[in-house]
Amino acid sequence: MSRKSKAGSALHEVTSGNGAFAGTELLLAMVEAHRTRNNGHPIRMDNGLKAQQELDKIQQQIDHLQALEGQSEETRLHIRQLHDRVNDLRREISTQLNAWERTEMARHPQRPYTLDYVERMFTDWNEIHGDRGFADDPAIVCGMARFHGEEVVVIGHQKARDAKQRVYRNFGMPNPEGYRKAIRVMQIAAKFRRPIFTFVDTPGAYPGLGAEERGQAEAIAYNLREMARLEVPIIVTITGEGGSGGALAIAVGDRVLMMENAIYSVISPEGCASIMWRDVMKRDVAAEAMKITAPDLTALGIIDSVVAEPPGGAHTDHAQAATLLDEVLQKNLGELKRLPVPELLNGRYAKFRNMAQFFQVEA
Repeated sequence: MSRKSKAGSALHEVTSGNGAFAGTELLLAMVEAHRTRNNGHPIRMDNGLKAQQELDKIQQQIDHLQALEGQSEETRLHIRQLHDRVNDLRREISTQLNAWERTEMARHPQRPYTLDYVERMFTDWNEIHGDRGFADDPAIVCGMARFHGEEVVVIGHQKARDAKQRVYRNFGMPNPEGYRKAIRVMQIAAKFRRPIFTFVDTPGAYPGLGAEERGQAEAIAYNLREMARLEVPIIVTITGEGGSGGALAIAVGDRVLMMENAIYSVISPEGCASIMWRDVMKRDVAAEAMKITAPDLTALGIIDSVVAEPPGGAHTDHAQAATLLDEVLQKNLGELKRLPVPELLNGRYAKFRNMAQFFQVEA
C-alpha cells in the first residue's frame, strides 16, 4: 500500500474515533518525515514556506485528534509530544528562511494587521477618521486607546483578507489623505502628551494619478518633518511589509522595532529585479542583495531591535504574536518616558541623520 493510501486509511480511523492512537503515531511519522537529514545532521529544506504549509496541515490534524473523546493518557502524551515536535520544526525552518522567503512570510494573508494588534493589546479603542481636507482613507487607521491603563494614540496601515475588504483598504496603500489624517492625529497626541504607537505594513504609498494630483510626495515629506518635531515618545513597529516612503511616512520614531519575519526596503524585490536585470524572476537575488530582513537591518543600524514571532510566524498565532510584541513595547515605552523632551528630540534626530553614511577609502 502506498504512503498516501496508508495515511488516508489511518486518518479515517482517527475520524471515526476508533484509532486515535494509531492516528497519532502516523502524524508523528509525518512530522519526522519533514526532517531532511544528511549523515544525521539537519540540512536546509528546499522550500521553507512549503514545509511550513505542510506543517500547518499536520497541525489541523493534531487539533482534530485533540478534540476526540475517550483518549487514553498515553494518547494524550503522544499528542503533546507531537505539538512540541511541530513547534521545534517550525523554529528550525524559521531560522533557515532566506530573504525572499521572509518576504513571502511578511506578505502572508493571515498575518496580524494593525486592528488585530489593537484588539489584543489595547483597550478603549476609539477610531478617528478624516484629514479635515479631502476624505478619510481606510488604508490607515488612527485612534485613541489605552495601553496597560495609559492613554496613547495608535496609528497603522491596515490591509484585509477578503476581496471586498482589500478593495476598501486599497491593499494597504495609503493616499495623501491617509498620511494627512495620520499626522493630524499625531499632533493631537502631542497636544495632550500621549505616546504614539505606529504599526507599519504596506507595499508602499498608492501611486495612482489622483494620489499624485493631491500631493502624495508632499504629504509624505511633511510627515517626515513633523514627526521629527513631536514632543512625545514615538514607537514604530514594522509588522509586515515596510515599503519605501509609504512606510517611512509613519515610521520616524524614537524606537524602530521589527517583527522577526517582516521586511523594510526602498523598493520591492520584484521592482528591484525588474530595474537591475529586466527579469522579475530574479526577485530572490534582489531580496538578498538589498538587505531587507530584520537581522540585516539590525546590523546596519536601521532598526533598534527584532521582535520574536511564534514558531512558524505571526500568522500561526495572533494572540502569542501580540503578547510577544506587547512585552517589547512596554519595555521601550518605559525607557522613553524617562527621557527629558530635549534629549528625546535630539536622539530621534541623530538616529535618522546617522543612517546610511558611507565613506570613501583610498586604495
